[in-house]
Amino acid sequence: MKLLSLRLHHLEMPLVAPFTTSFGTQTAKRCFLVEAQLQTDAGEVVTGWGENVALDRPMYSSEYLDGAADVVERWLAPLLFAADDLTAETVGHVLRKVVGNPMAKASVEMAVLDAQLRAEGRSFASYLGAVERTVPSGVSVGIQDSVAATVGAVGGYLDQGYARIKLKIRPGADVAHVAAVRREFGDDLPFQVDANAAYTLVDAAHLRRLDEFDLLLIEQPLGEADIRQHAQLARLMRTPICLDESVVSAEAAADAIALGAASVINVKPGRVGGYLEARRIHDLSRANGVAVWCGGMLETGIGRAANAALAALPGFTLPGDISGSDRFYSEDITTEPVRMHDGVVDVPTGPGFGVEVDPAKLERFRTALVEIPA
Repeated sequence: MKLLSLRLHHLEMPLVAPFTTSFGTQTAKRCFLVEAQLQTDAGEVVTGWGENVALDRPMYSSEYLDGAADVVERWLAPLLFAADDLTAETVGHVLRKVVGNPMAKASVEMAVLDAQLRAEGRSFASYLGAVERTVPSGVSVGIQDSVAATVGAVGGYLDQGYARIKLKIRPGADVAHVAAVRREFGDDLPFQVDANAAYTLVDAAHLRRLDEFDLLLIEQPLGEADIRQHAQLARLMRTPICLDESVVSAEAAADAIALGAASVINVKPGRVGGYLEARRIHDLSRANGVAVWCGGMLETGIGRAANAALAALPGFTLPGDISGSDRFYSEDITTEPVRMHDGVVDVPTGPGFGVEVDPAKLERFRTALVEIPA
């Protein structure tokens, strides 16, 4: 295929409620969508959509939204336009001279992949080799102002039918909140916590207090560069250690597994450079007996649909953060929002990622439109 045009749609979408983690509170989702037009060898012109998941500030990773957009405009787009035979499988090779910036690269690879599959009339689930038609829907609960508020928030999501609860934690908002949730909802609740790198190894004795609550896992308790320290912590705790921010590629996943730093990996396609790298991490982890699950970055319906297909691979044995669109947005930008029912989300079966962008909603939430010249 040949890339004909590339446009960035900058969006700001209000959240239904503030979402608080150890590194800040979000009240709106700022992101940009990549719209790519490509021409096939047969002369057909197809459009594909990608989504950039970088936060608007470099708190989750070194990438941030405006920087990612600048990288796409100034450095990635010229390389993609210069490629005579572009496919999703060759995007990584075409962009190899640009160091890092996995979220920027993931968003353009995603757009090319969507267009390629639409031209073939093939679903993303089929392309990946998905084995499930539905995937369990877990929900991520932000840090609340009080223990009572945490219990109330968790109860509300359980009433909606979510299959698993993930609770964000940080120093000062951890053990008491976890204990209260266990007391209120019992030991059978699939329950895990996410620290977003808020602790250090000095906190090991405190973190060990979480062992008594039979959690599925504790996600990224230490800093993203602390692979060795995670391995030490894993030897001190019964609760399985899951890595998120530390795993930026299949190579990083291999190192973490070899060092015993993780018995579970949270796979976020944007963080690792795209869905093709995410599948490699799935394959590597499965071969080494390490469980994986699909994390979320408050995606719109585009990324949410793609994540559902990824989570339908056989190695995704734990429920992911694949909630319905209404978990974060009163109105999504796709014609049909992703819906959670009976604790699951359906894996899309239509061409590409299986969802369509609603032009009216796109315009409503758009703050800027950037046309990148070929």
